[in-house]
Amino acid sequence: MNKDNLIIIGFSFTGKSVVGEKVARKLGWEFIDSDHAIADAVGKPIPDIFAEKGEAHFRALEREMLQQACSGKRRVIVTGGGAIVDPRNRELFARSGIVICLEAQLNTIYKRLLESTQMTDTVPRPLLNAPDPLARILQLKASRQSYYATADRAVYTDNLTVDQTVKRVISEFEQVKAQRKDTAEQTIPFVVSTATESYPIFIGWGLLESLGRRMSQCGLRDSALIISDDNVFPLHGEKAIASLKDAGFKTESYIVPAGESTKTIDTAIKIYDWLVKQRTERRHSIVALGGGMVGDLAGFVAATFLRGLPLVHVPTSLIAMTDSSIGGKVAVNHPKAKNLIGSFYQPRLVLADVSMLKTLPRRELISGWAEVIKHAMILDADFLELLEQNADDLSKLKPAVIAEAIRRSAYIKSTIVSEDEKEQRKRMVLNYGHTIGHGLETATGYDRLLHGEAVAVGMTGAAMLSEKLGLIPHKVVVRQEKLLERFGLPTSCADVSLDSILKAMALDKKVKEKAIQWVLLQSIGKTVFRDDVQQKDVLEVIKKCIG
Repeated sequence: MNKDNLIIIGFSFTGKSVVGEKVARKLGWEFIDSDHAIADAVGKPIPDIFAEKGEAHFRALEREMLQQACSGKRRVIVTGGGAIVDPRNRELFARSGIVICLEAQLNTIYKRLLESTQMTDTVPRPLLNAPDPLARILQLKASRQSYYATADRAVYTDNLTVDQTVKRVISEFEQVKAQRKDTAEQTIPFVVSTATESYPIFIGWGLLESLGRRMSQCGLRDSALIISDDNVFPLHGEKAIASLKDAGFKTESYIVPAGESTKTIDTAIKIYDWLVKQRTERRHSIVALGGGMVGDLAGFVAATFLRGLPLVHVPTSLIAMTDSSIGGKVAVNHPKAKNLIGSFYQPRLVLADVSMLKTLPRRELISGWAEVIKHAMILDADFLELLEQNADDLSKLKPAVIAEAIRRSAYIKSTIVSEDEKEQRKRMVLNYGHTIGHGLETATGYDRLLHGEAVAVGMTGAAMLSEKLGLIPHKVVVRQEKLLERFGLPTSCADVSLDSILKAMALDKKVKEKAIQWVLLQSIGKTVFRDDVQQKDVLEVIKKCIG
């Protein structure tokens, strides 16, 4: 990665152009303002380009101009307010330099807009040319906030002079530069965009200390209420609290017993009582610090208390980093079935510090690989090859490969949930292996198998069922089984009641008109939904899985 540029992003009227030019002079670097460069190249001001050719045409020009600007070194590059929304630009920025976002409160932006309009008698920003500029600023900035939050650092300009802002930007730039001695441990954040919410996902080493800062960059303020369990909190709670306090958050913590049996409506009620005592308000954030169980439970509480509190996921297990923290599924268990009581509720951000996996019990770590392998089996044949080629290094958490493997797995999950937020159809592909897996978890009382272990057995059953229906050859079943075993995952589970599994499967969330919607393989990286699977075939496969 070429990190020899400083890229300044942010909303209109946060001071980017004036500050960027002064920063460039201070550093002795070349200054490029992308909007000005586009206007000079086309020979027209930006409002005219919008009016004549539309926003899509302008964005194409902008993307080309930014590629040229980022190809050099020792440049201060100021971007337009909407440039960061394009994922190609975000990746370009992350690979080309250190990204600083200039921020300001809505009223500050509105005041500066009015002052600019009075001076020129026009609205210099086409997208802010609206009957109610303040409402437009609110709507447009909110839609972009998750993208601005991917910047390496943010500088708030409301109460700073230009010179003070310049000094702060250079200071933040130097701090980030000093921290980036080992670029192999850096990964590029990405944004999940659903119909109801957009939020950034950060995956890399040593990120926990940036939790408070990242939350602030997402527009969160005031209080952060941590929900964790008695395994995770003693290991990571102190560092999380320190980060939050450094960013100005007030913090309180609620610790639950570790284990899936904790994830009940009774536990949720106890947390509600605690939140009442804390005098929790809607602007206060719930921080889920833990694995999949904590994320589901804390997310369920966040979704239902006061009709919704901001939710932040800090996943500490592999399975949570790559799967359960992404996509907004939150739930508690019912005695009859897993995750039967829940909702879809998206977080405001996800921050996964891969270094925390080093403190994970080995069995928990192994369990997490099931979801990673699942993502490869159902959606990405090339990723499956990567897992096969690097299985030993991944199992040992080698920094050179682990963060990128986790990021790739999480990105696969994010692309699916972005297209199908509430599991209407396409998202169901993620349930590969879960029909039998959830049945096993319920049948064993949630305390014998970890979720990933149950899913691994369920994937084995789903692959065998796919073969039985003539969808895949036997070699695909064998290939999946070998990879699961290489990562230490089980492919069968003895001494489980067949009747109990079948009863739990009958209550599965994917049952439609009493028929199970099976997710089966057509090939590696390709799936099919089937609701016509014969009961005798299901019974035969499950018996093999528990034999």
